[in-house]
Amino acid sequence: MTIRLCARISLTIVIWSLMAVAVSEQAFAQGCRPVGERVGDQKGCWIFTDEALGQLPQTPLFWHLVNYPTRAEAEAAKGPRGTVIEAFEKIWLSTIAEAGWQAPGGVRVAEIGPIPGISNEPYTASYMESGNTAGISTDIHRHDGPELFYTLGGELCVETPDGMKIGHAGESTIVPPGVPMRLTNVGTELRRSFVLVLHETAKPRATPVSDWTPKGLCKL
Repeated sequence: MTIRLCARISLTIVIWSLMAVAVSEQAFAQGCRPVGERVGDQKGCWIFTDEALGQLPQTPLFWHLVNYPTRAEAEAAKGPRGTVIEAFEKIWLSTIAEAGWQAPGGVRVAEIGPIPGISNEPYTASYMESGNTAGISTDIHRHDGPELFYTLGGELCVETPDGMKIGHAGESTIVPPGVPMRLTNVGTELRRSFVLVLHETAKPRATPVSDWTPKGLCKL
């Protein structure tokens, strides 16, 4: 085999390797898609909205969820860092605020926090729905900022290098910034979770992880 042929083979291997990485990252980025692309009751991860919040107060912050009977009432009650979302057959006012924050009217559902790892940089709140049948797992990934779940049905298991956490219906789960994770649907019911990823606006919502392998702690 000539030196020139070896060089061509090596170059081809490098090009195919780079293409494989690009395809892998593209597939990961497409793991959560805009909710407008959803067909029927299609399962998976769906992005409701990305809301620019700017710089956040350097005080303990919480994720507040309140239900309203109509969107107009929720919009009227919306304050700073509030977002109105139609999801799970309900109208939600989602707000990032201090502990004990109260919205006028509505039915308070949850106060989740404190939210860890907030810097002085501008932030974006990505609101999503996540859910699937038992046994389905996500890719291994991490977020630049904290990820918070409020599970409405089924059970969520999150494995990180520190172990695993189970989130049952009516419970919240928080993963700190930068922590590798894999989510697995466990239990016997379809899981449905309301998700907030709070990330610095200049950084991506999520990135794939190749430097950590889960132990498979999340069992059905």
